[in-house]
Amino acid sequence: MADSLSLPQPSAGGTPTVLVVGGGTSGNALTVLLRRAGIAVDLVEASPDWKAAAGSGITLQGNALRVLREVGVLPDIEQHGYAADGVAILAPDGTVLHAHDELRTGGADLPAHIGMQRPVLQQLLIDQVLASGADVRLGTTATAFQQDGEGVDVTFSDGTGRRYDLVVGADGLGSATREMIGITDKPKPTGMGIWRAPGPRPAGVRRTEMIYGGRCFIAGYCPTGEDTVYAYLVERARDRAALDPDTYADEMRALAEGYGGPWEEIRTAFTDPKAVNYTWFDRHLVEGPWHRGRVVLVGDAAHACPPTLAQGAAMSLEDVQVLAELLTSRDDWDDRLLTDYHGRRLPRVRMVVDASVQLGQWLLDGVRDADVPGLIGRTMNALKELP
Repeated sequence: MADSLSLPQPSAGGTPTVLVVGGGTSGNALTVLLRRAGIAVDLVEASPDWKAAAGSGITLQGNALRVLREVGVLPDIEQHGYAADGVAILAPDGTVLHAHDELRTGGADLPAHIGMQRPVLQQLLIDQVLASGADVRLGTTATAFQQDGEGVDVTFSDGTGRRYDLVVGADGLGSATREMIGITDKPKPTGMGIWRAPGPRPAGVRRTEMIYGGRCFIAGYCPTGEDTVYAYLVERARDRAALDPDTYADEMRALAEGYGGPWEEIRTAFTDPKAVNYTWFDRHLVEGPWHRGRVVLVGDAAHACPPTLAQGAAMSLEDVQVLAELLTSRDDWDDRLLTDYHGRRLPRVRMVVDASVQLGQWLLDGVRDADVPGLIGRTMNALKELP
């Protein structure tokens, strides 16, 4: 496998070609940014339905919004999502115990966060990818890479093949790209599980609100539009193999019993088991290089963390912003470029992964005097700086 790469930028007389593997948030955003710079991009997505696994809801912190503004979808996110600058902590009966403003990690000109329905965000990104002129193939995967000093020969699941200057693995937590290039780091469960589902937005809910305690570690919701919220319940991880997906709505509704305030209205909406999602919290961080030759990882393929800081999407989006900046500003796409990408991202990502895991571990261990505000404050202040 080649240790370095060198190829001309478009201004030098050649048009570099990039394959993006994975059509989720990071893969779509990177495709748009590279196409805008005149780079030829092919995108392959394993699912034949580009929106199928989009999920229920997402909280986009300011530093994620900063990248999405560059991608060109911020106005639509502001139109379809719900901007909020505050968070409240409630007692299990719904009584407000504490409310505070959030740090604006994207700068003073962006909201602290916007909540939105994840399928809506995915559709906005899909529209941008299609408008960019990228070549998109759904229901297709990369099955083999053959590298030399000049490029990567890629074989696809449909039997076709093509040569690229660079391959970017944006294919998520279970990344096949990561495995194919010999990176052995894999996600590890932290011991927590989370139930997620969309629901109606009670008229009085205008911010993210969370309950610590009761039947779950966390019972929270975030407005995602004028009429919707994204609700979640965090508990100790269960054996997923023993759970019947047909009972997911019943399980989530039962867990929400006993919580007062807006939960009394929200939980009645948990009726469709297909609308409820259950996953474990994972910790994942590739400490070593994120590339092998001309194949490099971004987003969840390289790192992932529990959503206790709501920074998973932001870290993935920052990855593609930094990688796109390097690819479009340097004359040579060499090994140093990909090493510099890793060097810029690793310390910041490690800080977020470690802090996110620590917040969950304190809950698992029942630590009552943990410096939760201090850890959150230090981490979010650091994220105000550009990546």
